[in-house]
Amino acid sequence: MSKELLRVDTQPLVLHLQPILQRMNDREFFEFCQLNPELRMERTREGDLIITTPTGGQTGRRNFMLAGLFFAWVESTGTGVGFDSSTGFTLPNGARRSPDLAWVRHSRWAALKEEDKEEFPPLCPDFVVELRSRSDDIDTLKTKMQEYMANGAVLGWLIDPAEKKVYIYQPSAEVTCLVKPKIISGDPVLAGFILDLKRIWQ
Repeated sequence: MSKELLRVDTQPLVLHLQPILQRMNDREFFEFCQLNPELRMERTREGDLIITTPTGGQTGRRNFMLAGLFFAWVESTGTGVGFDSSTGFTLPNGARRSPDLAWVRHSRWAALKEEDKEEFPPLCPDFVVELRSRSDDIDTLKTKMQEYMANGAVLGWLIDPAEKKVYIYQPSAEVTCLVKPKIISGDPVLAGFILDLKRIWQ
């Protein structure tokens, strides 16, 4: 059997279900996602449903390493709360997004009601990371990063292992693209956090 026949298309599935999803309130959409725990689902501000399949080994390894390195900084500083890629956030524009990595300042997290913390927190994280997998369209990810910035994020990193590039997003600033950087600093938003990218590029 040819390799072409064995190739699996891992592009996200986009379902145009605006009439249905727009009638769902946040609680109903949360429950809908809980009924399908094996799927990672996002909802655009227009009401489209985006379904992403589980990641491949390399992306999973990089995600795990990135989360581990960031966890150490979060624990040592105590300035905020970190979240992995399984966490959904309801942005101010109504979209429901799941960054690969996210961080929220303690003051903003503490201000939420307990029931909001248990479901999809109604806020945009202060810091977000999207880690591009082989199947991800880079322009789609760039649009997603701009959405985070427009909804209140103060720092965002789009990491592209295939091209060994990092795109840095900040409010009211031009996007900066670093080519083959060895490290990247989160200062001043993430004071003292330095990500060793050599381990991500491997």
